[in-house]
Amino acid sequence: MRVVRLLAIGSMLVMVASGCASGPSLKEAAAELQKDTKRLETDDLFKNPLMKLRILQRPDEDIPCAKDRFKRVLRATADDERVKGEDLDSHLDKSEQVMENTLSQILDYEVEEDLTQLDALEGRFIHGRKQVGVVVNVYVAPEAPTWRLRAETICLPR
Repeated sequence: MRVVRLLAIGSMLVMVASGCASGPSLKEAAAELQKDTKRLETDDLFKNPLMKLRILQRPDEDIPCAKDRFKRVLRATADDERVKGEDLDSHLDKSEQVMENTLSQILDYEVEEDLTQLDALEGRFIHGRKQVGVVVNVYVAPEAPTWRLRAETICLPR
């Protein structure tokens, strides 16, 4: 048992010394965010003109956020027009589910469950993250545009 522990500790020390545990780089995180932009634009649902997808800010510019650290930001909106006669809660439930599915299945985010927003008529917030250092926040609004997405890398050295 003592040998197994020593081997495990030794392996961890080698990984740390070789930089494996240093985390994502800005280059990796920015590349992932740019892939997310492309995936969003080419997704069958969002390339439909009725969804009115608008990329407001592309993640192609380093933004200073701390001493010698930078981030990249993607901002987008899209709309899922409410069907005539559909109650607001049902519309928000459907829109929230569509975006959660898009984030988890198309864009590969780990979406956080938040049951405190259940049936909130003022809108819903969706939060997600990727291991590569990207976080996403989406506001599902009761009015147009339905989805207001902001994804960004964490502050990372260049």
